[in-house]
Amino acid sequence: MEIDKKIVLIVDDDPEIRRLVAGFLRTEGFDVELAGDGREMNGVLERICPDLVILDLMLPGEDGLSICRRLRADQNIPILLLSAKGDETDRVVGLEIGADDYVVKPFSPRELLARIRALLRRSGQQPQQLHSRRFSFDGFIADLDARQLLTDAGDLVPLTSAEFELLSCFVLRPRRVLSRDQILEWTHRRIADPMDRTVDILVSRIRKKLENQKPGCNLISTVRNGGYLFTATVKQVG
Repeated sequence: MEIDKKIVLIVDDDPEIRRLVAGFLRTEGFDVELAGDGREMNGVLERICPDLVILDLMLPGEDGLSICRRLRADQNIPILLLSAKGDETDRVVGLEIGADDYVVKPFSPRELLARIRALLRRSGQQPQQLHSRRFSFDGFIADLDARQLLTDAGDLVPLTSAEFELLSCFVLRPRRVLSRDQILEWTHRRIADPMDRTVDILVSRIRKKLENQKPGCNLISTVRNGGYLFTATVKQVG
């Protein structure tokens, strides 16, 4: 196995989907591990630490939502959900409990590849730079190079890759109304469809985590028919 190859773990009970997706990703330079259910996934995770997990929602035994919740509680691996067209409620719940993105079946392999690469870009460590990009706002410090959110006291606020990417989008564009389409284009490199709630769910997750650290703060305002506004005064500190 080449050191610089990214490892993708596919968890899906459909052997044909596993075969087709694995074959495609291997031709694109990825190492691929396969699991048909949660039990097989556990066995893989005992051997390796994948760079990304592709997780089907409908699995025998432990379902995808339960697995997603368990993965997110233990580690910060990017999680890409696979769902059927009628699984909108489950997709929403999946995003709420920590998944980073989703693709609806049937999907284009090229779309799947683009989503995977976007998630890996967001989760990867940024190259060391001479001057770090650190921004302070309302009792928090966002380090965009280390991809960390800290309190002024130095406590780490745990964010998923997707959450940090969205927060970075707000920090770099404070006091400016951002539409959902703009946010998705900047963070996920795609345009929202009318029913896409990815941004709304991520905003809700970030709000809760900020308020857990500083009760009563309201740093992200909803603008009716407009999108979202990051209300904090942001200052560059490094």
